[in-house]
Amino acid sequence: MHTADTIAAISTPQGRGGIGIIRLSGRDAIKIVDRIFISPKKKRIKQTPSHRVLYGHIINPSDKEIVDEALVSVMKAPNTYTKEDVVEVNCHGGPVPLRRTLELVLSEGARLAEPGEFTQRAFLNGRLDLAQAEAVLDIINSLTEQSRKTAVAQLKGGLSKKIEVLREELIELTAFVEAHIDFPDEDIEAPSLKDMEKMALKVRQSLQELIEGSRYGLVLREGLKTAIIGRPNVGKSSLLNALLEHDRAIVTEMPGTTRDVIEEYLNINGIPVRIMDTAGIRDVKDIAEKEGVKRSLKAMDDADLVLLVLDGSSELHETDIELIGKTGPGNTIFVINKDDLPQMMDLNVGVGLKPAPEKIFVRVSAKKETGLDELKNKIAETVLRGHAEGNADVVTNIRHVHALKKALASINSFITAAGQKTSPEFLSVELRDALDAVGEITGVTTPDDILNRIFSNFCIGK
Repeated sequence: MHTADTIAAISTPQGRGGIGIIRLSGRDAIKIVDRIFISPKKKRIKQTPSHRVLYGHIINPSDKEIVDEALVSVMKAPNTYTKEDVVEVNCHGGPVPLRRTLELVLSEGARLAEPGEFTQRAFLNGRLDLAQAEAVLDIINSLTEQSRKTAVAQLKGGLSKKIEVLREELIELTAFVEAHIDFPDEDIEAPSLKDMEKMALKVRQSLQELIEGSRYGLVLREGLKTAIIGRPNVGKSSLLNALLEHDRAIVTEMPGTTRDVIEEYLNINGIPVRIMDTAGIRDVKDIAEKEGVKRSLKAMDDADLVLLVLDGSSELHETDIELIGKTGPGNTIFVINKDDLPQMMDLNVGVGLKPAPEKIFVRVSAKKETGLDELKNKIAETVLRGHAEGNADVVTNIRHVHALKKALASINSFITAAGQKTSPEFLSVELRDALDAVGEITGVTTPDDILNRIFSNFCIGK
């Protein structure tokens, strides 16, 4: 990572648009743009106060050719995104003027930025911690309004404050344990082993709450993977189309119409749902349809939530009973479709479908589009179970979850060892491991290879 040089990149999406932005950051950013910019009023960028915008033209300094008309924003360190001098050139958004302007910037001494390098500099220069930096990417990739709100709250430091409280508690506990190691014969006022266990139990509870809340958080960030499963002609594709409110899947009376998994995103009460329509499950000989059935069963195994669609206008089929047996507890909604027709299905048949408190049943008519609101509410309830809607401080990143689980394992080992009156040296090791794991979330103890992996997921120019 070369933080002494000046980086540049196009920060707007590829294609044609009204405005395109080329961003520079580094000690020579102002000097470089000053050499390729001319103002009708002879104003110089290097003499312009911070956070001002100048109108003028981008020129080729070798022959004075005008490349484009532009507005140039000047932002001087340290009050910038990267805490370095930053210049943004706003020119016309076509690929040619953007490319020409970027080429001029690079020819004058800037280096093409790597993916996420602007945000990485913001982290390295103390503008953001690592959790906040990752929240920038989450804002860009947010799938729903609730996803965006959660990411913005994390960018403002909501999660980081929780993590910092955890670190302070661990530091305090570690200091007490290590005081007994360094000064065993001194008269130190320190809590008893029982008190330290109580402190550790408090930390463990906080870790458990964050890990538990991550189920909701991960869904907000990545979407609830939901598979529509059932035998042919029970109305799976019709249900998908009804939920999406447009015809995405082909619907016919011929079994086997859907032969592959069709995926779409759906916003249900602020929760992004990655919904998958699958091939009807039945015993088939056709090679293509057999592969579709195989993929359907895999989608069912991989899904966070299964919508098992049954035809309420007919009696239970052998395949229905087989699929009911494959469903997992707590992650299945039984959708009784074709509610607009006379009902023949007996839910009290002893095949595992009999109503019970842990089982969720919803009657719908995909054709008449009735019962869909209740189904959407039930889908949302499976995500919000035990979590307050709109909680902005939840963990939304799988990397953070892994770090919290490592910390929890170390705290559990500490509590067990403390109960066995293990020597302070071994207790200290467990606490140090927990402290390092928690520090990985905000970047206090994160290795460089992990940092590079995180920022490589960003687009160039951010």
